[in-house]
Order: sequence, then C-alpha cells, then structure tokens
Amino acid sequence: MTRSVLRALGVCACLALLGLTTPTPYPLDGYDHTGIRRLRAYQMILNGEMPGNIPIRPGAKLAMDQIRLRMEGPSSRFDIGPDTPVDSALQAGIERIVGRRHPSYRVAILDITDPTSPRYAAVRADQGYIPGSVGKLLVMSGLFHQLRKLHPDDIAAREELLRNTQVVAGDFAMPNSHEVPVVAPDWSRVTHRSIRPDDVFSLWEWVDHMVSPSSNAAGSVVWREAMLMEEFGRSYPPTAEQARDFFRNTPKAELTERSIRVIEDPLIEAGIDPELLRIRTMFTRGASGVVPGRASHSTPRALVRWMLRVEQGRLVDRWSSQEMKRLMYYTRRRYRYAFSPELSEAAVYFKSGSLYRCQAEEGYTCGQYLGNVENLMHSVAIVESPAGTEHARVYLISMMSNVLKVNSAGEHAEIATQVERLIASHHSENP
Repeated sequence: MTRSVLRALGVCACLALLGLTTPTPYPLDGYDHTGIRRLRAYQMILNGEMPGNIPIRPGAKLAMDQIRLRMEGPSSRFDIGPDTPVDSALQAGIERIVGRRHPSYRVAILDITDPTSPRYAAVRADQGYIPGSVGKLLVMSGLFHQLRKLHPDDIAAREELLRNTQVVAGDFAMPNSHEVPVVAPDWSRVTHRSIRPDDVFSLWEWVDHMVSPSSNAAGSVVWREAMLMEEFGRSYPPTAEQARDFFRNTPKAELTERSIRVIEDPLIEAGIDPELLRIRTMFTRGASGVVPGRASHSTPRALVRWMLRVEQGRLVDRWSSQEMKRLMYYTRRRYRYAFSPELSEAAVYFKSGSLYRCQAEEGYTCGQYLGNVENLMHSVAIVESPAGTEHARVYLISMMSNVLKVNSAGEHAEIATQVERLIASHHSENP
C-alpha cells in the first residue's frame, strides 16, 4: 500500500499484510464444485501427476462434506457481548497464557465443543487495532451478501456466477507483491507469481486468492466486484466500459460510501456493530486512487462474533457461511498461530494479518515484522481437534498483538500450543 492508503488506515509507513508463503485454504476435493484450478493442480501434485511438493498435515485432509457448521439449531441464537459471563477455568487459563506476555496482547476465545454450553474468555478483547489482512474476511462476506441479493432463492445461480464469471485484474490489482498460484493451460505445472493487470481468473478463484495467499490485488478486485454487483444487479457482470464509466462518473465521496456499505450491510444484518469491525480502505494504491478510504478498526471480540455467525449459518445465510468456512480451511504450509505442532492433527480455519511501520532509530535496523513504531500481528482461527472426529474439540479465537521490534510469529504459535493444551485438558477432565 502507498503512504496515502496507510494514512487512511492510521499508519504511514511499511505494510505487510501476510507472509510470503502460499497457504492454501479450501478442501482439495473442491475443484468440481468450484472450478478453482489450483485445487485440481495441487491434487495432481499429491498424486505424482505434476511436479511440485505440497506438504499437508494430517488435519488438513478433510473433504468438502466433512466441513460443517457447529452452532446451528438451538445454538444459533447464542451471542457474546461485553456482559457475557466468562468461564472461570477458561478465563484463568487464558490469563495465565497471555498475562506474562506483552500488554499489547488482546484475546477473545469461545469454546463451542458443546454447542449447547459455550465457554467464553477474554483479555482486553474490546481494545482493538487496525485489522490488516484479517479485514479480507469482511470483503468475503460482503461479496457473498451481494450474491444472495442477486439470487436470494437460487444457490445454483450463485455458484454458476462464482464459477463462470471471468474477471480481469485491471488497475485495481496494482501494485501487488503477494504471489498466487497460476496453473498452466495444459495442466503441466503451477507457477507462484504476482498478479498482473491482464490476469483473468474466475470470481471464485479471486476469492480464493484473497483468502489463501492473502493477495492484496485479489482483495481489491473482490471488493470492486461486490460494488459492481450492487450497482448492476442482475445485469452483472458489466462490460469493461460500463464498469469503467461507473467508477469514473460516480463522485468519489459516493464511491467511498458505497464501498463501505457493501462491506458493512451483512455485518449489520448479522447483529455485528461495524464500528467495532470495519475495513474501509482497499488494499492497493490502484484501488484506493479510485475509491478513497477511511480509517479501519477491529477488536478480538467482534472478530470472534464474525466467526460465531459463520458457525451458526447466520453470516448472510447458511450456504454462504458454509462456503466461507471452506474458503478459510488450511490445506498447505501453516504459519504463525496455525504453525503450532500441537495443531498438526487439527483442522484449522485461519486468517492472519500484520502491519508495521518504522522510523529512524540509532543502532536499530527496522524491517518487515520488526516495526519500531507499530508492529501489529493478528490471528483469527477456528480449530477443530482432532480433525474429522465425532467428538472433536472446537474453539474460535482472535488474537492481536503489537510488540515492537519483534517478529511475533513464533510467539503466536507458542500461544496456540498452550491454548490447545488448555482446551484439551478441560475436555479430558470433563468428557
């Protein structure tokens, strides 16, 4: 992002929304359903039919039909708020894990292993930060909300639109550094590279690029397409000229308001206060030059509520919630919170983000993930452990930190280890 975008976000220097690894959500058997070419290519690599190496942990091998929502039915009306009582054992455990660490840590956790009796705990969960790449989850729910508006009673039509709508990257995707998987037309190889302005992917692939390698280009493109869906309705997708005229002829202040509306309408509908969970600036200079942004903010409790609504099938609707959970499913190399070896057998639905900025300091070399003015690192996760088992332990967690001059990735992974042990200990004692 550029300096002007960072000012809109409340910062003014360097940005790193995710690491440069290429994590891979969505179950690998999903190609026939989605048309996401990467899924078939990675399955071919695993089968020895294409060169490459895809290291997959045991917990990352679930099939599509094994990913289910955990809080439907009577549990779908459960909610957490500032006055929600905490579970004393879980609260003591989280305070023990986080309490000796840097005071910038904010955590909210909800154990839904027993959906009829959720357990909540929190440490500074209503104190927030800029969401960084975690905000791409809100762009995803914004797009699915527009799909439902276009086809409220026709799931097949929504899937057809996602699978068959071919979208050109264009200027909204520039500049961009995150690499995405690009499959050769003859299915001979996968190349991981940065997105180019003339790249064309299906709408479903753009969402996958946004959530998996956390492509900033994809984040801006998906947000753009949600705005175009709102504008053109059943006439979506517009021609390139129609889309260009819309963005050129609509006053910038109105574009800003409309960009915010497509993100926040599904949150409001789900009972989530957008003032506590907002992303209001696009992810690339090309996009923010067309659609000016505003300041962004999020809190751990609000992010856990977003995941809770997914588990309840209440974020947009049940089909959308199911698809969004699949898109968050991690099926390749894990990092930060998800890196913990303790989670090897667990299914992890994950998004991470980071944001750093630097200033000159004698004797210190500032760099990526090592900001000396700001050094945010965020993790949100749904963990099901062991994956695919009838009695899996299930919890939702959102964690934020701002430890200056320290790459907190290892610390997040260590916290994940301790949280997993905490949850496992409780359920072994209370089967």
